[in-house]
Amino acid sequence: MQRYLYLISTLLLVIIWSSCRKDFEYAPNVGNLEFSKDTVYLDTIFTNIGSSTYTLKVYNPNRDDIEIPTIGLKQGQNSKYRLNVDGVAGKEFVNIPILAQDSLFIFIETTYDDANFTENEFLYTDVIEFDSGVNLQEVPLVTLVQDAVFLYPATLSDGTKETISLGIDINGEEILVEGFYLSDSDLDFNREKPYVIYGYAAVEEGKTLNIEAGCRVHFHKDSGIYISDGAAFNVNGVLSLDQELLENEVIFEGDRLEPEFSNLPGQWGTVWIAKGSSGNFISHLTLKNATIGLLVEGDGILGFPTLSIRNSQIYNSANTNLWSKNSHIIGENVILGGAGLVSLHLSLGGLYSFTHTTIANFWTHGFRSGSALQIDNHASGLSSDLIQADFKNCIVDGNSKLELSLQSNNTNSFNFLFDHCLIKFEDTSGQFNGNPLYNFSNSTLYNQVLLNQNTDFIDVIKHIFWIGEASTAKDMAKLEDALLVPLDILGTNRTVLPDIGAHEFTHEN
Repeated sequence: MQRYLYLISTLLLVIIWSSCRKDFEYAPNVGNLEFSKDTVYLDTIFTNIGSSTYTLKVYNPNRDDIEIPTIGLKQGQNSKYRLNVDGVAGKEFVNIPILAQDSLFIFIETTYDDANFTENEFLYTDVIEFDSGVNLQEVPLVTLVQDAVFLYPATLSDGTKETISLGIDINGEEILVEGFYLSDSDLDFNREKPYVIYGYAAVEEGKTLNIEAGCRVHFHKDSGIYISDGAAFNVNGVLSLDQELLENEVIFEGDRLEPEFSNLPGQWGTVWIAKGSSGNFISHLTLKNATIGLLVEGDGILGFPTLSIRNSQIYNSANTNLWSKNSHIIGENVILGGAGLVSLHLSLGGLYSFTHTTIANFWTHGFRSGSALQIDNHASGLSSDLIQADFKNCIVDGNSKLELSLQSNNTNSFNFLFDHCLIKFEDTSGQFNGNPLYNFSNSTLYNQVLLNQNTDFIDVIKHIFWIGEASTAKDMAKLEDALLVPLDILGTNRTVLPDIGAHEFTHEN
């Protein structure tokens, strides 16, 4: 019995001793931490716009659990960087443990909102310091910050944002969006700084928005440009000498500059040319990653072009690259790439002339039900005459079998012509047999058309629609029409044996 009581007493002493000791004993940090990166480079940001979140992994290579006395930003609370250390947000931290041969994560963000910003761009840096004295280790942080012209709707007294009307929807309801009318001093965009637009920047009746060559315009989510009835806009880009830098191109894209956003569709709204606007002009524009690239509404008075667009490319729109409703458009050397629904949609009739245009819907972000080119003269209970839609020396291609969709109500006129074009239309099921709209032997509709041939584009994933040496489009364009557009989208001469499409093949492609 005494022996039993002795064992019980001993066990109790062990339990009491165990309950009094610290749960963990940490060895001191000896300054030999290891890091997943020597320097953390955060991608380019605009002033006042937060960055993405970046990760730094910190390793403890020792066989002992250690405690780091301090982790913090060298500039302390004044730093424009923000940290999150193992789930705790802040800029300075103390007594951070890491178990033996384990790691912790540090998440890093930044927003640069200094009102005294004086340069167009500069490198903003700071350092994450681990411990101090002889055990000090540092990981630099580097961010390129760009200044920009910010345009945005006013905040009203009740805390809501200023709105503008974009017309009436099909249910008779007014379409109200956050937006504002550009002042006279904001109607000339230049190339000195990028522009960042929040909401819809609207051009009022009687005014014209002019955009200088080399200008960069970035749009926040659900933002865009609205050209009102009686207003207009001119995009005045010119040919760039460097096709990677595109120094003279006007570029419309989203306001997130990180690489993971470079090919993400649907980042912003649209450029909306409203009914009653005419004389709009676009030259050397690259428009990408919108929901609808260009939405052009005509008013049925088609004597003067609603839009003339030349030497421009629109691609990677979540819905449609160029959507026209009963308007008058002239297009030359235009590239309309991948889109989530239709690359070029000519709806509710109108009047159109496209020469040396490449319509190539190689959508790679999932399923799409639309075609590269859709033409119709009716929609949602409305109808109008398709006076004429001419396609001369054009390519209609994509990664679906049927890249041409023609929809007539058989009441309104529906006039079109494809002349010396390359078209993909693989009707393997025969569902369009006997449909006169797809009678490719009818030369009044299809003159010298090449069906289902190899376009040999350089890289459709990267939206590079230059034709290669194996392309059937080589030397097959109609010279008479090529002479009216003697230079291709890159300024290459096409007056001898011209190629179909916006690009003329060269061995430098």
